[in-house]
Amino acid sequence: MKAVAAFGKYPIEDVRVLKDVEIDKPVPQDHDILVKIAGISVNPIDFKTRMLIESEDQSRILGFDAIGTVSEIGANVTNFVVGDKVFYLGVNNRSGSNEEYQLVDERLVGHAPKKIMTAEAVAIPLTGVTAWESLFEKLAFVPKKDANQGQSILIINGAGGVGSIAIQLAKWAGIKVITTASRPETIDWVKKMGADIVINHRKDLKKQLDELGIHEVDGILMLHSTELYFNVASELIKPRGIVMSIVATTAELPLSILKNKSNDFKWLTIFTKGIYHTADMASQGATLNQLAKLLDEGSIKSTMTKSVEGINADNLRAATKTVEGGAMIGKLVITGEFDAEV
Repeated sequence: MKAVAAFGKYPIEDVRVLKDVEIDKPVPQDHDILVKIAGISVNPIDFKTRMLIESEDQSRILGFDAIGTVSEIGANVTNFVVGDKVFYLGVNNRSGSNEEYQLVDERLVGHAPKKIMTAEAVAIPLTGVTAWESLFEKLAFVPKKDANQGQSILIINGAGGVGSIAIQLAKWAGIKVITTASRPETIDWVKKMGADIVINHRKDLKKQLDELGIHEVDGILMLHSTELYFNVASELIKPRGIVMSIVATTAELPLSILKNKSNDFKWLTIFTKGIYHTADMASQGATLNQLAKLLDEGSIKSTMTKSVEGINADNLRAATKTVEGGAMIGKLVITGEFDAEV
């Protein structure tokens, strides 16, 4: 089968960084399903993972968003049958979605939305599940429509992939959303996503909120520069409120400043359930089914802003270069067949 392999630590402009290759088609066992890929999307984690490849001779198949059709199933699969259309985000310790056929554990998979395009749907899994788990598992908001009236959240970096979905889910759940953005185009974007208040992350966050008469929030979701915003988060979070982040830092965080108000600080790595086969591993599949329902009924919308046809090294290289540039708003997806001559 065809695949796009990532090699070594080449810059994305180098033609050697991504290559169209032929590899063996895998066979599903146990809880795995084999999915014929119809679409992928490009995320910052793709190139961050690529840079971990130790030498120019080593390679791996990347890709963390996927949509496609179940081609074969393992002996213990119960949630899917051959022919089902599915979407998912997979895990980062297995071969990714930049291949014609991918193995994935059924417990991490959801039935794809039925009323939106393939390109729109494949933009959702990674950022959608991350946003859902952030809001409803880590920050402990109630995952029901309008169930959190009177509560508020500060989302730092609302215009990013996770922030764009988190804003929408928070609004669906009845939470007042304050978020950060600085460029005119990102301010417009987060307002389009439903943000109630937008403040500038390049300026003093507390001062801006004080001027608006807002002195505390119920939860804080940090999606950028954890160490930079940790201190101000400790000032803005209400007593016994929760601060969380998905962004790793090498800096030592002063956790003791959260003690007086009995605040919690939580981390989220979205691949934990899949890597460690936690008891609640299947919740990711359930979350994807819920996201598909919300997409189909129009309660949330896809963040796909650019779609390319034809999955091959050239298109993936160009798409990755765009995302690596840092100015991309929304998600960039690639759909269709693996069409390179290998």
